[in-house]
Amino acid sequence: MRIATWNVNSITARLPRLLAWLQSSGTDVLCVQETKCTEEQFPAAELREIGYESAVLADGRWNGVAVISRVGLADVVKGLPGGPEYGGVPEPRAIAATCGPVRVWSVYVPNGREVAHDHYAYKLRWLAALEEAVAADAAGDRPFAVLGDFNIAPTDEDVWDRSVFEGSTHVTEPERAALAALRGRGLTDVMPRPLKYAHPFTYWDYRQLGFPKNRGMRIDLVYGNGAFAGVVEDSYVDREERKGKGASDHAPVVVDLTP
Repeated sequence: MRIATWNVNSITARLPRLLAWLQSSGTDVLCVQETKCTEEQFPAAELREIGYESAVLADGRWNGVAVISRVGLADVVKGLPGGPEYGGVPEPRAIAATCGPVRVWSVYVPNGREVAHDHYAYKLRWLAALEEAVAADAAGDRPFAVLGDFNIAPTDEDVWDRSVFEGSTHVTEPERAALAALRGRGLTDVMPRPLKYAHPFTYWDYRQLGFPKNRGMRIDLVYGNGAFAGVVEDSYVDREERKGKGASDHAPVVVDLTP
């Protein structure tokens, strides 16, 4: 079984690439972030034509998450239970579904913007709510994973130059402590260590030749419980999908599970 997560940075802009990638990669379940569309605009019909069901939480220009599956889609939960609001509204940043034998959460963690910004405090509250929301699934015997764009680099090795990020979000101790608390619920980062290749970043800024110079960050993560991590056969970043015209600024992260 192949499961992946991908911040597509607008599913409308990325649709031809998304459809082609799903078919060529043989992905069974894809967690999507930053759809940047309404639920009515989501390309469910196009996905259905190639054999995929969709569960979507989206409300317009920003944010938006989805789970796309060709192995079943059940017990959908839209939104983060107990999650905080920002600007007086709950943002569409989390959706859960059961796909065949596996339970997944697709999450798009708030960016945080700047450490002094109220969006940073919102980010920490959101992460605390995520930890509580996934606790029961994480503790169960069913394979479970929370996948998505966490907007946090877990370690200094997960950014191209730590000094460049000094004083910025994505690398602060409170953010990393929140990730550690999430892992403390019995979850494991399934990207292998030691890594098969140097710097398996998942995001590169469009500006200043970020991708050609490999000035990236590993912020798209897959955290699985024991039942999930125990059947991981392989995991990798599909860097090829970051190349070429019309690419997202994120690459898919792919995890293969044994039957």
